[in-house]
Amino acid sequence: MDLSPVTDALAVKSFDKIADICDSLMLQVSAEGISFQEDWPYAIHLLAYFFVDDCDSARFLWKTIPTSVKESKPEVAAAWRIGQKLWTRDYAGVYESIRGFDWSQDAKDMVAAFSDVYTKRMFQLLLSAYSTITISDLALFLGMTQDDATTYVVEKGWTVDAASQMVTVKKQAVQREQKVDSSKLQRLTEYVFHLEH
Repeated sequence: MDLSPVTDALAVKSFDKIADICDSLMLQVSAEGISFQEDWPYAIHLLAYFFVDDCDSARFLWKTIPTSVKESKPEVAAAWRIGQKLWTRDYAGVYESIRGFDWSQDAKDMVAAFSDVYTKRMFQLLLSAYSTITISDLALFLGMTQDDATTYVVEKGWTVDAASQMVTVKKQAVQREQKVDSSKLQRLTEYVFHLEH
């Protein structure tokens, strides 16, 4: 079984493509009747789903992993712990699961990249859901110490009230680009012309 497309994608840090690559390879080897369950990079496959925010596919993959693999490969179980925390929206638990395992060299860069992407997702969630938030809650959502979380959001323009231990969210102005395709403009022109004549 040739897993070079996965290792190549890992080498160039194309983490957003790995889930699709793994899916295609899994279909290919299954169609060829090759036994792959013991050698499949399940941890990488699960992490790739988390990276692209596809927890549903990760759950289905987890259900197909043989019990022997789940028990014999601790990295697969560690990757799934991240999935469990994502599924239950235990934001602080996601970071604990990331930090709570000594990842292999193949997975280490991907886990670090996922952690960064997840922090950005949490920041966007906070930005859209809160007008003010306590520093302690902010730290839980961002998986950082209170000082690091405060520094992170101050750099983004948020304001901190040290007396009340509250952070005021700075809403970003929504920029909307209206894209008018020339073919749509042509159809609209023809439609208006037709109505007038």
